[in-house]
Formats: sequence, structure tokens, C-alpha cells
Amino acid sequence: MKRKDFLKNTMLVAAGATGVLACGSEQQSGSGDAPNIISNKKYKWDMVTTWPPQFPVLGEAADLFADRLKKVTGGRVEIKVHGGGELVPALEAFDAVSSGTVQMGSGASYYWAGKSPATQFFCAVPFGMNAQQISAWMLGGDGYELWKEVYAKFNLVPFLGGNTGVQMGGWFNREIKTVADLKGLKMRIPGLAGKVLEKAGGAAILTPGSEIYMGLERGVIDATEWIGPYHDYKMGFHKVAKYYYTPGWHEPGAQLEFFINKGVHDALPKDIQAAIKAVSFEVQSWVLAEFDAQNGIYLEKLINEKGVQLRQFPKEVLDQLRIYTKEALNEIAAADPMSKKVYDSYQAFMKKVGKWSELTEKSYYNNIQVLDESFLG
Repeated sequence: MKRKDFLKNTMLVAAGATGVLACGSEQQSGSGDAPNIISNKKYKWDMVTTWPPQFPVLGEAADLFADRLKKVTGGRVEIKVHGGGELVPALEAFDAVSSGTVQMGSGASYYWAGKSPATQFFCAVPFGMNAQQISAWMLGGDGYELWKEVYAKFNLVPFLGGNTGVQMGGWFNREIKTVADLKGLKMRIPGLAGKVLEKAGGAAILTPGSEIYMGLERGVIDATEWIGPYHDYKMGFHKVAKYYYTPGWHEPGAQLEFFINKGVHDALPKDIQAAIKAVSFEVQSWVLAEFDAQNGIYLEKLINEKGVQLRQFPKEVLDQLRIYTKEALNEIAAADPMSKKVYDSYQAFMKKVGKWSELTEKSYYNNIQVLDESFLG
């Protein structure tokens, strides 16, 4: 979405709220189609998520969305949030909303790679753009329009739902000193990164968040990526995995999502459509801020309270994974025209924004913001 569209939609939200307050329960008069009329009609929806109920940040973001939308619309939209498995299995949220069984969902688009491989590019690309750059592609480039194009085929409309920022590299029950150490590794890792791991000889396993701890504890998986210190501490991964690696090459900025059944969305009054978009922007900002704030706190807890020692992936491992990533992305693009269209846009934008980031952010971190690295060992 372009900046002028954002400003237009923000004005519509304000106008809608003013109209509700001014006319109370009376329908606003005026000409035009029904979707442009502000009325007192109420909507009660169900939202299914891929996250456990009330899960920190991720589940909380769904609750925040529901609460804020109710307030912004003067109580006209009420959403009941269901954690993964409460109404439908966590990884069936996409189908439930697509079919119209429920009105809305929350998740991460790489979970739907089996529906369309192009979905993965809207969540995280290994060695790809970070949270700030993804937002720029979505809102300043054509990322969001492409996302809507992909989801329209499944009767869905996507909305921004927050970004995790750069993640940790994951928890492992073996040290990773060379690429050979990835051979035979059973790792919970979704999306494009799973294809990369497979090229290195590992096995990528897609497991809902609620089942990861048990999988590590029972040896069903040898390693897992999740998000960062905040969730990793809460999930207790330090109890069942020995090595904690950085950096998160696989997810440099995982974009999260809300999605609404397209028929349901398109039938809404224009002011409620605008309210949904505005609230999604609010949640987008809150999620990244909350992750950054909490991860800093819980990294210290893991190190000082739990004695966790961080490990860094060796450069030779990262270099080879980067090669495998390029191979995997080119293969996906060659096999699917929609993926190629999205990947071409992603690549072109990353090249442009990357030059700016190299000159500014990277230079700042490397030369000005000097941190104490003693905890890396």
C-alpha cells in the first residue's frame, strides 16, 4: 500500500468513528452503495490462530487486534480469538478461513507453502530482508499488493500482523562446527529455510509451537528454531537442548499475518475495512517493539540465571547455507510462475534497500554502537 492510501484509510477511520458518535444507533443518511454507509449493524467473528492460547506476543497480538477493532468500531465488530487446537488444529487455520468456516485467522504465511510456494516470501527469506526492510517492501514497494494477489486465489485478504525481528539461530543437541554436522539433523524449521536444511542433508520438520518442547525432550527432533530469548526462556528449551546458536540466518525478520475471508471482508462497510487496516498497522508496530524489549531482558536471564552459553555459527557454515539458499530460491521460482513474480520483486527491492542499509545501519552497528561481546565466550 502506498503512503497516500494509508493517509486516506486513516482519515476514513476517523470519519467513521465520528459518524458513529454523532448518530448513535441511527444509520447515517446519504446516497451510495450499502458498503459506504455507516450503520449500527454488528458483526461477531471467530479468529483461529496457529499459536497456543494467550501465547506471549503472538497470541497477545491476536487479542490486541480484537480489542482494538472493537473499540475503534464502537463495538460493531466483536472477535472471539481461539488458540491453535481450540476450534481447529493450528495448521488448519488457513483452510478454515478460506472455506468460510470462520471469518478470520492469525499465523505466518510460510505455514501455507503446501497451498502455494509463493506464500513463503511474505514471511521470511533466509539471508533476506530484516523487519524494517520488509515493511518498506510491503508499504513502499509492491510487496503487499503481491501478497493480496496470492491470497485472493484462496478467497483470503491478508493484513500485517507484526514482525519478530531477527531471530536466534536455534537450539541444538549437537555442536555445529562444519556443514557436515547438519547431515541427518532432524530440525523443527518451517518455510524456505527447511528447503535449505534439506540441501545440507538435514530433515526439516514442521511442528506447531505447542509440540516443540516434547519433540526435543523425546528426541523426535535434534534441534529447533523458534523466535528469540523471550519465548525460548518461557518454553524452557534450555532444559532439553544444550547449544543456543546465533545468528538467525533462516529468519532475519519473520512477518506475521492476519487474514480474513475475502467474501466477508468485501461485504463490510468501507469504514470498517479501513479500521481493520489501521488496527493491523498498530499491531504491526507493537509486536516488533515488544519482541525487542523482551528479548533483551530474557537474553540476560538465559545467560545469568540459566547459565546458557551462546554459540555462533561458523562463517563457513553460513557461507554454504547461503549458497544452498540461492539454489532453493531459484528452484522454487523456476517451478512456479507466481513464486518467480514475487521473488523477482523481493530481490529487486532488497538490492535497493540493502545499499542504503549497508551505508547507514550496518555502518552504525559496526563503528558506533559497540557492545560488550564477552557473553559470547
